[in-house]
Amino acid sequence: MNRISTKVSFLAVCLVVLNNSFAQLSVTAQAGGLKFLGDVGRKNNANFFSDMRLGYNLGVEYRIGKVLGIGIDGMYGKLAGTDNDKSSHLNFQSTVMGGGLNLFAFFDKLGEKEKDVSPYIHAGFGYLMFDPYGDLRDKNGIEYQYWTDGSIRNLTESTANDPLSAFLKRDYKYETQLKDSVANYARSTFYIPVGLGAKFKMGFRASLRVGVTYNICMSDYIDNSKKGGNDSWASANVGLNINFGKKPKDAYSNVDFKAVDNSDTDGDGVKDLDDNCLGTPKGVKVDGKGCPDDKDDDGVFDYMDKELTSKKGAKVDGNGVTIDEEALAKRQLAWDSLSTERSEGFNNAPSLSYLKEIEEKAKQNQAQTGKASKIPAEFVEADYNKDGNISAAEITKTIDGFFEGENSFNVEKINKLIDYFFEQ
Repeated sequence: MNRISTKVSFLAVCLVVLNNSFAQLSVTAQAGGLKFLGDVGRKNNANFFSDMRLGYNLGVEYRIGKVLGIGIDGMYGKLAGTDNDKSSHLNFQSTVMGGGLNLFAFFDKLGEKEKDVSPYIHAGFGYLMFDPYGDLRDKNGIEYQYWTDGSIRNLTESTANDPLSAFLKRDYKYETQLKDSVANYARSTFYIPVGLGAKFKMGFRASLRVGVTYNICMSDYIDNSKKGGNDSWASANVGLNINFGKKPKDAYSNVDFKAVDNSDTDGDGVKDLDDNCLGTPKGVKVDGKGCPDDKDDDGVFDYMDKELTSKKGAKVDGNGVTIDEEALAKRQLAWDSLSTERSEGFNNAPSLSYLKEIEEKAKQNQAQTGKASKIPAEFVEADYNKDGNISAAEITKTIDGFFEGENSFNVEKINKLIDYFFEQ
C-alpha cells in the first residue's frame, strides 16, 4: 500500500512539474539564407550573395524567468562556394545537417509591461554533418577545362587544342564527391553559433522572429580545402515562434459583468445602474429611480426628516428641521463678540491645523507622564468617539452643532471647552 501511495505521489509531482514546464515552452520555425565563409568562394568576382543557399531551422525553447531561456534546435540546408578567378576555379556545395543547445537572453519582459518589439541574443554549441560535392563535369560527364580567356572547354588549354576544343557551360549539378588527396578528414564537426535578433509580438501565443547568426566551425574541410583557418558561415533568418503558455489574465478576467449589470446593493428593487439614490435603508419605499419620498421637498428624505411639513423654500438642517435664522444670527453675534484669552497662537491664526498641533502635543505629554486628564462632566457631550480625550475634530464638530442647535453648548461653554482642550 505504501509503495502505491509513493508511486501516486511521484506521478502527481511529475505531472505538476510537466504542466509548469509545458507552460514555459515555445517552438520556433525559421527559414533564411546561408552564406559560406571559408577558403572556396573568396576569389569570386561575382555578387557576394551569389553563393547563398537556403536553410531551415526548428527549435524548442524553455523560458527561465524574465530574461534567460534555453533551447535545442535542428538545422538543415546547403552551403556553397565558387571561385571565379584566373588563378582558381574551385567550387563546392554541401548539404549540411545538425543541431545543438543554445542559451538565450530575452528583453521583452523587462519593465511593467511586456514589449511588443524587443531584441534578444543567443549563443550555444552544436554538432554539424557535411559532405562537399563539386560541379566538375557537365551533363555528359565531360570534365570542365577553364581557359585563361574565361571560357570553359572540353580540352586542356593549349595552342594546338584551340581549334579542336568545344565550349562547355556549367550545369551547376554537383555530381562529384570531393576528397582530400592527402587526408581522409571527418565529415562532421562541432560549431559555435552566436547571434542576435528582434522579436515582434503578434498575439498572446505568436511572435515573429528576425535574426542573424554567425557560426564558427571546428573544421576547415567543409569546402574540401584546407588553407589555414577554420570555416564558418553566416545565416539570416525569419520565422514564427509559438508559445504554449496559458493566456494571460487581464484586470477584468474575474469580473462577472452580468452580475454587475444586475446588482442592487441596497436591495430596494432598483438596479444600481438605474439607482439615483444608492444606499437607501432596507424597507424604505422608493420610486422608479431608487429615491425615497420627500413630501415637503426640502431635500431631506421623509425617513430621515424630523419635520415632515417644512415650508417650501425654508432653510433646513440635516434633519429636515427649519433653521431659525434670527436665533442663528444671535448665536453668531454672541460668538463673534465674546473674546476669551486662550492662547496667542490660536487668537492670531485660529485654524483646524493649529488645533491639531495642540492635540498632538497633548498626546505626547500624556504618553510621557502616563496620565490622561478626566473630561469634566459638562464637556462629556463633546467626546463623540468616547475615547476620553477631546480632539481637534471634536472641537469643530461641537462648534458646528452649536450653530445648528444640535447640542447643549453655548458660547461661554464652548470657550470653556477650548480652554480645557489646551490644558488637557
